[in-house]
Amino acid sequence: MAAKSDKDKKTPEAVNKKAYRNFEIIDKFEAGIELLGSEVKSLRTGQADLSGSYARVENQQCWLVGANIAQYQQAGIANHEPTRKRKLLLHKNEIYKIKVKLEQRGFTFVPLRIYFNNRGLAKVELALAKGKRQYDKRKTIAERQQKRDIDRDVKKYRR
Repeated sequence: MAAKSDKDKKTPEAVNKKAYRNFEIIDKFEAGIELLGSEVKSLRTGQADLSGSYARVENQQCWLVGANIAQYQQAGIANHEPTRKRKLLLHKNEIYKIKVKLEQRGFTFVPLRIYFNNRGLAKVELALAKGKRQYDKRKTIAERQQKRDIDRDVKKYRR
């Protein structure tokens, strides 16, 4: 049996599934995140929750608010606070672009996922998004169901 290559290794990531359902994604950004050592270890074990979290721009800096990274059990007394504000690392021109969009009515800045890139650095995928109305959500569900039905019928006739 061959050894696993780097491509086969699955890095744990935290995904905000509700963001895809509740928001229409307009633009995506990738940002670094400033973490403590125990937070990194906790992320590597896949203990993060992004539901209900958001990002905000304050004083020309971007912050991740409401993300829950569970405490690392082996850290002992040197543990971190699970829901603290975490600084996001973006370029100034990206922060300015985001700030201008957020000042417009209806836009929000939500994290989609936290993951480790191929260099082993923790990254956050963020999105500028607009909230979906209830009828938009129903429309998306109906379109998805129609696509499933069509694929099922086509598969039946391919045999």
